[in-house]
Amino acid sequence: MTNDAAAPIVLTDENLECQYPVHPLLAERRSRMAFSSRSVDHGTLASLMEAARWAPSSMNEQPWGFIVATKQNESEFERLLSCLVEFNVQWAKNAPVLLLSVARLTFASNGEVNRHAFHDVGQAIAGLTLQAMVSGLIVHQIAGFDVEKARCEFSIPHDHEPVAVAAIGYPGDSSSLPDRLRKKDLGPRKRKLLTDFIFECTWGRSATWIRSQTAKLDQRT
Repeated sequence: MTNDAAAPIVLTDENLECQYPVHPLLAERRSRMAFSSRSVDHGTLASLMEAARWAPSSMNEQPWGFIVATKQNESEFERLLSCLVEFNVQWAKNAPVLLLSVARLTFASNGEVNRHAFHDVGQAIAGLTLQAMVSGLIVHQIAGFDVEKARCEFSIPHDHEPVAVAAIGYPGDSSSLPDRLRKKDLGPRKRKLLTDFIFECTWGRSATWIRSQTAKLDQRT
């Protein structure tokens, strides 16, 4: 079945549609802020790490490293939580697992700069996120944290860079959040149109084929 003949997937958590068919795991992923108090067992957590382990990377360098803190070790959890900006602390404190991703900035094979390191760490986290969803978990990735504090707190080497923090756990009840956070947790997601970022021939020129497909969709609706 071709893409233009297939029906769009309706997202179950909001009245929006994907323009083209994608797997429900991708269509329904969102960065929730409400977490259940239920802990994540070590076996399930290891499966998430295994998914990250098999991510592709430049020259198979696998430049990722993860510092994982669970509420089963409260002091370590608080250390990582303290690296977050105040806004993120107020909801991330409820997650049972926090993870700090770290990128090695040089190739182990020759010591040269690896300009793809952040890209590859992102791929590892993407794999981890999808495995989390398969396991009934949610992952909320966090840019708002103190990079230098994290570096000092966890003795991260100079040729490595803290990338992002992720809160991981089972979904909770959004009604337990403060009003401002609840609105963000339940609000509709917004995405650019494909024509806004799919180009050909030169930067900024929407690809002819994607404009054509979009026109076909418009005619059907």
